[in-house]
Amino acid sequence: MKIKYIAFLALSLALVACNDEADFDRTEEVVEAPELSAGSADFSTYVSLGNSLTAGFTDNALFMAGQQNSIPNLLAAKFALAGGGEFSQPLMNDNIGGLLAGGTRIEGFDPRLVFDGSGPAGLEEVVGPIEPTTDIVLNNPTGPFNNLGVPGAKSYHLLAPGYGNIANLQAGLANPYFIRMTGSTPDASVLELAMAQSPTFFTLWVGNNDVLGYALSGGDGTDPITDKATFDFAVSTLVSTLTSSGAKGVMANIPYVTSIPHFTTVPHDPIDPNMNDFASQVPTLNTFFGALNQVFEFLGQPERSIVFNDSINNAVVVLDENLADLSAQITGVLNANPAFPAFVQQFGLPEAAAPTVATLMGDAYGQARMATEDDLLVLSSSTTIGEVNAFSFNALKGFGFPDAMAAQFSVEGVTLPLADKWVLTPEEQDEVKVATDEFNATLSAAASGAGLAFVDTNQLLQDLDQGGVTDGDYTLGAGLVTGGGFSLDGVHLTARGYALLANEFMKAIDASYGSNFEASGSLYDIGNYPTNYSPTLR
Repeated sequence: MKIKYIAFLALSLALVACNDEADFDRTEEVVEAPELSAGSADFSTYVSLGNSLTAGFTDNALFMAGQQNSIPNLLAAKFALAGGGEFSQPLMNDNIGGLLAGGTRIEGFDPRLVFDGSGPAGLEEVVGPIEPTTDIVLNNPTGPFNNLGVPGAKSYHLLAPGYGNIANLQAGLANPYFIRMTGSTPDASVLELAMAQSPTFFTLWVGNNDVLGYALSGGDGTDPITDKATFDFAVSTLVSTLTSSGAKGVMANIPYVTSIPHFTTVPHDPIDPNMNDFASQVPTLNTFFGALNQVFEFLGQPERSIVFNDSINNAVVVLDENLADLSAQITGVLNANPAFPAFVQQFGLPEAAAPTVATLMGDAYGQARMATEDDLLVLSSSTTIGEVNAFSFNALKGFGFPDAMAAQFSVEGVTLPLADKWVLTPEEQDEVKVATDEFNATLSAAASGAGLAFVDTNQLLQDLDQGGVTDGDYTLGAGLVTGGGFSLDGVHLTARGYALLANEFMKAIDASYGSNFEASGSLYDIGNYPTNYSPTLR
């Protein structure tokens, strides 16, 4: 055997000796990437206009680290390699998030969310009391600013004079984030501040809040969808003005709300019978709702029946404003039932309370039903379901209910239907989708008509939700906490998600203006960007 291998080795050496060394060089040829080129784009003065997704909002707050990883700031760093100039942002004073006005916290502008080991939690819940340092009265930064992304802004807000004037804040006509940007020109609009810089290139991502505000409020009407005429006028004005001096740019469209975890994380049936001894309460609940279900049956509405189970997860009870209001009928049928006073006595109430209970049941369940898998519960409902509603509790006490009973019949999503603001019903989802499709058609037509690059973020975020999107060595999904694409508020992206979109913006610019960000190897490695920020970050 040894002799055979020696002979084979000798033959191999002879073959090598008979051939030129180059014939056996198997080293792959290294192809150098081309030098980065801007193509026909001029990045010398770049401005970005939009809302929270432009500002770098993440984890339900605006803070320095998020702003530094915003899409415009990431783009500007690459533009600088291809002739781009300086890029200024209205940076917050800290990494806490939240806003003050003269030392007092502005309601609704709270510190950021962090991961507490099980899910999203307020920063102060994890680290204890902490005070934001960004004050719209005492320490606004000095512009001009290239990043004019204003969290909360709708399309038409970018045209509105006085939207950044602190004198309009109390009336609800000004935005605290924009107040920080206007400086000595408090009545200047976002568009005016952009044009004052004579931009040569811009990014415009608007429209999300024109539908998202309605969705986030569960379609309860407190934040209506922008009417199409107003939206179309805003987009037309923005695009025509921004391109009036020859500037080029890139636009993006609006994602479907069903693609983001704020609406897909909380299931319609989150009530676990093993939690808080719920299973032991099921017989009592079903006895109570049994009387109501008989009324639904009598009224020809058996599909509204409310029944709980002690062995499987239970759907929540919701208020559906799309249902016919049976309040008066429920009250009437219960009062007409001679057995109802005895039924009321089962719960420790006097017989004389029967008419009051009948009225209360009619008011509470006139538009009630159990949720189905077609309903979308907003993320914030997770901290409400199962809690005792203080208003209902106090009201029932006022009617003479003992404390324990008043609490028992005020449990959110169980004995008290979840209010409209917590649930996006199928009908409300349809309203959002119709508006989104109409607005996206407007955005696409505006970009096409002006010869602008365009990013289909709607499709991208659908892909994120339906299997994930791979960029380099990383695949991002839409799962809250685990997916890596969405931050802890379930609406805005993580830094890694923003880096992914920055790459998509550059690819769109390549396709429209002949630049070569992708071919030159200038896209971002999204793995260099975090999916969450530590609670210790200040």
